[in-house]
Amino acid sequence: MEAKAISRYIKQSPRKIRKTLNSVRGKKVGTALNVLHFSPEKAAVVIEKTIHSAVANLMSNEDKANVNPEELAIKEAYVDGGPVTKRFRAASMGRASLIRKPSAHLTVIVTDEKN
Repeated sequence: MEAKAISRYIKQSPRKIRKTLNSVRGKKVGTALNVLHFSPEKAAVVIEKTIHSAVANLMSNEDKANVNPEELAIKEAYVDGGPVTKRFRAASMGRASLIRKPSAHLTVIVTDEKN
């Protein structure tokens, strides 16, 4: 059985989130949560919340209420780019420089199947 959780409009670039996400992709949920909880990265907080949400989604399913969370594994985890907010900042000689504020969408799929 699988369950999915999506975090949308994260105020961080997908490239920075991918750097942290690559360290937990394919691992057991317990191991991944331990790695993320003690990681100093900003993205680790969002990834940890999304994994917790995916586990809760799997546990709330009525036919799989007796699943052991220790046996779950992260099947898929990926980040897509979200909308980019564009701002301008004053530059020298009356010019304007562009500031891009990217966002991201994070998807995590957990499963209880043995791979």
